[in-house]
Amino acid sequence: MVQPTTVTGWPDEPLPLALDTAPVPEYGSGSLADLLPTLVAGQGAAGCDARIAELTPADRNCVFLIDGLGWEQIKAHPDEAPYLTSLLASSRGGTGRPITAGFPATTATSLASVGTGRVPGAHGLPGYTVRNPETGELMNQLRWKPWTPPQVWQPYPTVFQLAHEAGIHTSQVSSPIFQDTPLTKIALSGGTFHGRLSGEERMDFSAEQLAAGDRSLVYTYYSELDGAGHRFGIDSDAWRGQLMFVDRLVQRLAEQLPPRSALYVTADHGMVDIPFDEQSRIDFDEDWELRAGVALLGGEGRARHVYAVPGAETDVLTCWREVLGEQFWVASRDEALALGWFGDEVDERVYGRIGDVVAAAHDDVVITASVNEPHESAMVGMHGSMTPAEQFVPLLEVRS
Repeated sequence: MVQPTTVTGWPDEPLPLALDTAPVPEYGSGSLADLLPTLVAGQGAAGCDARIAELTPADRNCVFLIDGLGWEQIKAHPDEAPYLTSLLASSRGGTGRPITAGFPATTATSLASVGTGRVPGAHGLPGYTVRNPETGELMNQLRWKPWTPPQVWQPYPTVFQLAHEAGIHTSQVSSPIFQDTPLTKIALSGGTFHGRLSGEERMDFSAEQLAAGDRSLVYTYYSELDGAGHRFGIDSDAWRGQLMFVDRLVQRLAEQLPPRSALYVTADHGMVDIPFDEQSRIDFDEDWELRAGVALLGGEGRARHVYAVPGAETDVLTCWREVLGEQFWVASRDEALALGWFGDEVDERVYGRIGDVVAAAHDDVVITASVNEPHESAMVGMHGSMTPAEQFVPLLEVRS
């Protein structure tokens, strides 16, 4: 077991008033990092604790994570998602509530939180791209580029590994393309990975895996809703069509649950559509004020890690606050840590991965980088920040 080395002692000076309005994730009682430890603790696994109070233990647990399915998006589309909507009101004997993704609300960070049961400051994937303090390069934690030894980057065991060691029948059912990725290895491994191409196959096989043990833990995943949101936006027919398909997948799995099972539907983040105008899309690559004193721009459009040239940290923070303070929560690294944005546990190895300045959008605005991030800059739907549309994800339960 890796023992955390926690950074402490950041300043006690009063924080800028605007930062007091940032809605910090509910780490410890209502975040993605709390879900699997709660479920596995109820199955008798050592080293895990129950954190989400209202969840009742079940012998067989299945977590279905739908990439990009925010709580607010379900509520806004009852016609496209009638089955999911029926679960919001706890009408099927379970619980229906939002939990928080964690900061930033992005896939790599959230999947690591889910799989390790730890906050971003501990597992060490605190953004889409972050600086590697050992090399000074930006590390893309979703695509794992440039290559970094996975177990060095994230050394903690996963909850799946703890469950497997406790004798719980543990499996992941997902697309075959994810089987050998570094992110899977450090966040979602433990037990057996089963690759299945179609959503329907994943639902059917997940039900089989649940029934395969007296105590079972099954994780399954669907990504295409998120892809439609990025390309076309959550106000598009393409996204609505994906939502309708997802709704049918959830019902298909729910109707096959073996006895003594609980199905939990959740997500890694929500999403917001960003207009294509100069007020909504601020291009870092074309803005000399924001570029001044900045060595590297990390994160993503709505949750930026800003790495300053040595000695320019204070000037960069001041400038970013002056330019963006009406639309973003802009904090220094130590302010963000003191506020708990990355959780109450921050390992020393993670401290330097977090930006000297952290900027999180609270309006419908993004900081793009048209030259260095052309693909990301062209997206319609985006996420990452702490607004309800991005931060709240569903925790919907069906029991058999």
